[in-house]
Amino acid sequence: MQSRIQVLALLLIILLVGTSSQAQITLPKVFGDSMVLQRGVKIPVWGNASPGALVIGKLGNIQATAKADQQGKWQLKFPVFKAGGPYVLEVAESGKPASAIKLKEILIGDVWLASGQSNMEWQVQQAKDASREIANANFPEIRFLVVEHSKQVKPQPDIFAGKWKVCDTTSVKEFSAVAYYFARKIHHDQNIPVGIIQSTWGGTPIEAWTSREMLLTSPITKARTLSNDTLAPDREDFIQDSLNLIKFWYLIYNPQNNADKIVPAAEYNDADWTSVEMPKLIKDFRAGSYEGVAWLRKKMILPDSFLQKNLTINLGHPEMNYSLYFNGQEICKNVWNANPSHAYTIPARLVKSGENTIAVRIAMLWGGGGLNPADDIYITAGAARVSLAGKWLYKEDLETALPKIRNYQYYPTVLFNTMINPLIPYGIRGFIWYQGESNAGAAYDYRTLFPMLITDWRQRWQQGNLPFLFVQLANYMKARPLPAESEWAELREAQTMTLSLPNTGMACAIDIGEANDIHPKNKQEVGRRLALVANKMVYKQEGITSGPVYKHYRKEGNRIRLSFINTGAGFSTKDGKEVSGFAVAGEDKQFYWAKADIEGNEVVVYSDKVAAPVAVRYAWADNPECNLVNSAGLPAVPFRTDEWKGITQH
Repeated sequence: MQSRIQVLALLLIILLVGTSSQAQITLPKVFGDSMVLQRGVKIPVWGNASPGALVIGKLGNIQATAKADQQGKWQLKFPVFKAGGPYVLEVAESGKPASAIKLKEILIGDVWLASGQSNMEWQVQQAKDASREIANANFPEIRFLVVEHSKQVKPQPDIFAGKWKVCDTTSVKEFSAVAYYFARKIHHDQNIPVGIIQSTWGGTPIEAWTSREMLLTSPITKARTLSNDTLAPDREDFIQDSLNLIKFWYLIYNPQNNADKIVPAAEYNDADWTSVEMPKLIKDFRAGSYEGVAWLRKKMILPDSFLQKNLTINLGHPEMNYSLYFNGQEICKNVWNANPSHAYTIPARLVKSGENTIAVRIAMLWGGGGLNPADDIYITAGAARVSLAGKWLYKEDLETALPKIRNYQYYPTVLFNTMINPLIPYGIRGFIWYQGESNAGAAYDYRTLFPMLITDWRQRWQQGNLPFLFVQLANYMKARPLPAESEWAELREAQTMTLSLPNTGMACAIDIGEANDIHPKNKQEVGRRLALVANKMVYKQEGITSGPVYKHYRKEGNRIRLSFINTGAGFSTKDGKEVSGFAVAGEDKQFYWAKADIEGNEVVVYSDKVAAPVAVRYAWADNPECNLVNSAGLPAVPFRTDEWKGITQH
């Protein structure tokens, strides 16, 4: 028996030795053809090989070596390179030329990691002037690596998927619009190659992007992070959630029960459908929330002058995923606002005398859905217009119900594990970040969580206080007639407070949001403002990079005088009207709109309703009406002088 065990053990050793001797050298997916490597630092390259093997790397004519450890892991570092290229990277085990990996068309420049939720993820093809921007996107020295979505309960050594792409009219469509416009300006202003590693996931909170170790240091996140220990990669509901997510989006994008052939037809019987007034959001007339696919139908007689002509139909601003049908024929399939204008051509051959039928299939997600009441909906034939407002018919549950999703991507640290950890220690110039919408309900905690994330990432990259540039939340939601408390204002305040960390910079977007869209289309200006901050903070260029920032105040009777920095050559208003956006309060903490006078680089604020003001707030709302700018046209950063307890403070 003992001899049999010894024989089996020997066979096992031989098998393991044979396997290890055949091990192939590998690189993680963050490395690839057409990548950009970071200038000005020792360039790390890492991977796996046979345990103990000598790994030889060559970048251009420069060689570096490293020895693989007992697990086969190795890391080598090339010396500092200046911007330039293209180069070839070769990596091989010593004595095994057949094992060599060769990567081509590599540039040396500045690499920025772009991360956050949907406003950073929002694609060029979804944003403002998409067609024109895509047509002009020919920048061979701008490259993107888009990290595909993935979530895991343990840190991973490699990203799930992703490939470096050269920026051109084909590839740019799916790049982050903010990151692209940032990269384009940096490339133009600094005349260097720019690489963007885009690691984003819409709707996600900051906790998902932070490491477990860092989250355990705060009582805010410790308990929930520890609760993740009940998760496991092979746990049934974790696996099922991923499968459900695939099925969920399949059902969104693919009509079920032959609905797209049956429901849009003119002869379809919609007698039992609910009558609704459009344009309107579904949540405004439906009791309770609904998540699924719903249908809208409308029959109408068009003027004779519309016959035998190509028509244009405009749906205003529907939910992001929808399809439009006219007399039974599909006119468009809009996926994630691929056509932000929501205007489409109806071919003349489809237009009938008498009754015409319009049908819209809408994915009702996250409490949205319907046709936005802020927009006109109509059909035009040249200058003639027919409104589509009024009676429509509405029906749910004509298709397969969407599976329930637990959204594990919202859980603490699961995105750090798969979409950040595998990128470390790739050489980078810094970070750009657009996130916070999903944390607005706990904005006070963001004062702690945001600096935690910045510190966490910097410590792990071990490149010192890497520049961390971020976007302050844009204005959004319905404007309120009177001063009021605001979760979004408190989140913006937490972001501003984070500027106390060294080497951080913020782009204010309080003037370029949209009341009815959490994803404002003007990503060009967001990217430009981020690049302005980088130009001064990182690249040491002169210039105004921020709007006015509140510094201090002093009382003058029934008035308060405010001082600012970053005023440039002086204040003005964006629209040329009187200054708006200020509110004052007395000891009773009741705020009233205030008048504001510009006096040099100061603003004097007062209200007839507040005899003894003690506090001032500016742009303190979800969607404030504010117009104060500096000589560079950059908006004043929202602020308050008081420290009264907010609505998100425990």
